[in-house]
Amino acid sequence: MLLVVGATGQLGGAIVRRALGAGYDVRVLFREGSQYQELVEAGAQTAIGDLKDPESLKRACQGIDAVITTANSVKRGGSDSVESVDLLGNVALVDAAAAAGVGHFVFTSLLGANPQSPIPFVSAKGKVEEHLRTSGMPYTILQPNIFMDVWIKAIVDEPLRARQPVTLIGTGRKKHSFVAERDVATFALGALANTHARNSAIAIGGPRPLSWRDILASYEMFLGYPVAVNELPPGSALPGAPAFTSNMLTFMDTYESPVDMTQTARDFKIALTAVETYVRESIARWN
Repeated sequence: MLLVVGATGQLGGAIVRRALGAGYDVRVLFREGSQYQELVEAGAQTAIGDLKDPESLKRACQGIDAVITTANSVKRGGSDSVESVDLLGNVALVDAAAAAGVGHFVFTSLLGANPQSPIPFVSAKGKVEEHLRTSGMPYTILQPNIFMDVWIKAIVDEPLRARQPVTLIGTGRKKHSFVAERDVATFALGALANTHARNSAIAIGGPRPLSWRDILASYEMFLGYPVAVNELPPGSALPGAPAFTSNMLTFMDTYESPVDMTQTARDFKIALTAVETYVRESIARWN
């Protein structure tokens, strides 16, 4: 039995559907009031609980062979914070799984996770990685780079679809290995049976690093016309966006994050999704 935590998110939901399609028995952790009927209809079992409720996590982990968690606090509010969910909640989940004798724990972290980071979200991920490594459970830590489905959609796709200019913070010329959520879902499920993933941290990126300017060039190629761009100085606030988004755009313009995926893609037998594929598919959905 596989327990998926974070199943109401895009990545978690994709993992559940792939797992059910592959023949896994799947239990999903849901909070009261969550929208989970679609996954239940697809064949998933439910466990009602919350990362902030350790007792519910102990119940959810009973009889579980493996755990995959993608849960985070980014789109939540109220009492759901980086401290309560990304750090304490995930630590409690690790402890509950270890106590229940879970045979494999797959934790979705991020590239560059570091317990000493001044960024609370990055620090929390790093601290949970450390805790998982010392839990005694076999584990896999997934460290995906920037999700194209989240960031390209928000920064480029949505403004262009609304016939608005794209706004960048900084020059937009630093290169990053943007990764597709569907590829991360494939890695997460593949980690359960792949010997290369056991007790390992796996950096995940796309086929090649690209800058925001490269991505804009892809849109221009498929659209057939130039894209209007507003460039704001570092530290600016992106109009209409939360502070987290503005801070991340500023941060992304200070470093590059290429990830050589040649061997990893070969080990997992995964054909990585190119940004150009994402752009073409996104534009096709505009109409």
